[in-house]
Amino acid sequence: MNVDMNKPCSAPRTEKEFNLADESATVTFGNKLANIVKNELNHGIVVYLNGDLGTGKTTLTRGFVQGLGHKGNVKSPTYTLVEPYDLGEWQVYHFDLYRLADPEELEYMGIRDYFGAQSNCFIEWPEKGAGLLANADVTINIEYQGEQRKLTISSHTTIGHKLLLGLTE
Repeated sequence: MNVDMNKPCSAPRTEKEFNLADESATVTFGNKLANIVKNELNHGIVVYLNGDLGTGKTTLTRGFVQGLGHKGNVKSPTYTLVEPYDLGEWQVYHFDLYRLADPEELEYMGIRDYFGAQSNCFIEWPEKGAGLLANADVTINIEYQGEQRKLTISSHTTIGHKLLLGLTE
């Protein structure tokens, strides 16, 4: 049976929560996501990242990118809209749409070309690109809990559901 991994999940929406003690735990969590993608899913993911400024969206993405083998810096693409990482068989595109003035800018940059089976797209402030972005496999909401962070991850597709099944606290 051939399953379209990008179709909405026919199973009930799955949601999991994780408490992360610090920046190091956030990076480690991103590493876990990368390991699931490359060792279990063998398919790219689209992640919508929600949270206030400074909650750890870029830190989580850094952990993912490093988990796929990147050795250099991972910076926030606040002024460039996207930071690409070509990691052999995998690509990671880290979008930060916070400063996006008009969603049409995404059309001009060829946004649809970024989404593919071996592409992993992490999108901060996805609501600013509504209607032009690929559907999320998972949405990760990050919020402060004192000095810690609480992550709530919701799956929206079959691939997102499989990703959540691979996560344990």
